[in-house]
Amino acid sequence: MSAPLLDSLRERTPLVHCVTNLVATTFSANALLAVGASPAMVEDAEEAAELAAVAGALVVNTGTMSRFRAEGMHAAASAARDAGTPWLLDPVGVGPLSLRTHVASELLGLGPTVVRGNASEILALAGREGGGRGVDATVGVEDAADAADELARTHGTVVAVSGVVDRLTDGTRVHRVGGGHPLMGRVTAMGCALGAVTAAFLAAARATGDDPLTAAAAAHAVVGASGAAAGAAARGPGSFVPAWLDELALVDGAAAAALVDPA
Repeated sequence: MSAPLLDSLRERTPLVHCVTNLVATTFSANALLAVGASPAMVEDAEEAAELAAVAGALVVNTGTMSRFRAEGMHAAASAARDAGTPWLLDPVGVGPLSLRTHVASELLGLGPTVVRGNASEILALAGREGGGRGVDATVGVEDAADAADELARTHGTVVAVSGVVDRLTDGTRVHRVGGGHPLMGRVTAMGCALGAVTAAFLAAARATGDDPLTAAAAAHAVVGASGAAAGAAARGPGSFVPAWLDELALVDGAAAAALVDPA
């Protein structure tokens, strides 16, 4: 459930290590602070490995790709795996671009706790035709359902496919999460911030004993509830961002939990 997980997160302020893209760095950090976590943005391979081993959770985001950044991603994910640190893979833009697709595939082999992406990215990561256009999905969430289930079972992970209604699966169970607002699709790095917040909930779940699927669904519900509230008050994407951060800091976990539909 969202309420105890959110309470645990706010009480413990887990350190979330983000190896993320240039566009998302500040926004993800602000989202983590708003929800109650503590962000750290470290990408050098040596430091990334050191931090991933002691952080509450790690998120690796392929949105800004270079061979230097890929080294940091590999180092952080490997250290997280060895230390038992929960970590999330956000395979931004995989499919159309070869380097990040290759890197994301290698990272998938390092055992992420959660994989979060849009439908096109999840299809591409599963080796199917994704039809993506950069970071934009060109297919619907349910079009990636079979690929998501297969990825989850094959790699022992939770796969979260983001859309109007998010679909999350561990290969056996499925949760759908509503909420949100159309303005969320007009703000840069909203999905990246969702990944960072999900990592924070994975850290909180270590204390509450909740499983990764429950933690990921709770994070999506909190982000969705905050988006719905912010969208109702915002005049456009510019005013939506500060409103969303405010709502993320104020959101009630019990109300957010109502958005989760265990299928």
